[in-house]
Amino acid sequence: MAQLVKMLDYVSRYEQDLSRYPTQYIRLKKYQWERMKFQWENGADLTEWHQQVEEEPEERGNGKWFSPIFRLFGQRKTVVEEELESEETEKDEEPDLGFNPNIIYNPTTLKQLRKLYIDQLFHFQIKWASSTLMDSSRVDPRFMRDSLLRSFAQQLPDNYLLFYYPILLLKKAPIELDIIIVTPVECMCITVLEEEDVAAFVGGGERFWIKKFGENETKLLNPLIALNRMEKIISGLFKASDIDFPVKKYLLSRNGFIDYPGASFDVKMIDRRSYPEWFAALQKSVVPMKFSQFKAAQAILDVGQSTSISRLFEADEEQNDSEKLNNEEF
Repeated sequence: MAQLVKMLDYVSRYEQDLSRYPTQYIRLKKYQWERMKFQWENGADLTEWHQQVEEEPEERGNGKWFSPIFRLFGQRKTVVEEELESEETEKDEEPDLGFNPNIIYNPTTLKQLRKLYIDQLFHFQIKWASSTLMDSSRVDPRFMRDSLLRSFAQQLPDNYLLFYYPILLLKKAPIELDIIIVTPVECMCITVLEEEDVAAFVGGGERFWIKKFGENETKLLNPLIALNRMEKIISGLFKASDIDFPVKKYLLSRNGFIDYPGASFDVKMIDRRSYPEWFAALQKSVVPMKFSQFKAAQAILDVGQSTSISRLFEADEEQNDSEKLNNEEF
């Protein structure tokens, strides 16, 4: 599952420490999957499992949490647990951001269990990409139903860093970009063309393209304008930070056709004919995360705009609303 680093102008965990959260995410994802899988295979109830942890405080030792899974196997505390202790500390301080997947129904196959797990992990990814310990941003509900976001986040490798329509602040002016994926080998700038199924997008003049759907034809703004602008901005950020990292441009349509014979050699056109093969190739990446990849992602994060409110203020506001409602009912 790709790591959702930044969405729009939402405050993000990754902005605080990009060197920490990617590796922590990978460890947490693997560890919690093994925990959930263990519970499912052994017919254990997760509610009882959590109660067992709470009822045995002596096992924690100086506030540290030890997994009942390893106690059941008679093993000593492992390196994985030590690496996750900082995450467990955050859970105690910020319980609603702790990732605790639950078996909310009874999956009959491992595949069904896996889907249940990654669906819950997807919601957790959005939380990490829209809040910190002290601040949070209001997430538009449409992102929970966004099939492209879900596809990228759930099906691409862990070593991909995803920026989903980030808003950058350049020269005190907010600039909205499209999708950016920083892989270990390149920075992918992606502009998406998705409207009606099986629509055809015909490239023509410099300013406008034609969209054909059935017998109807309509004009739309040339999508390469936004794509070229995004590539120029990202390349400029890398150059200013002395980062040597390739920037590639992709025009994407999962459900339509792109017809542009005069396409520039530096733009890769991906439509419904080539999308499955292209996406499958992305999924097969086994290249480990690299220092240059982190530098590239950090350069983008450094100019990202973040709009948020204090979580303390939000909690006080909710409490005041609740008290007001109770008084009105009384």
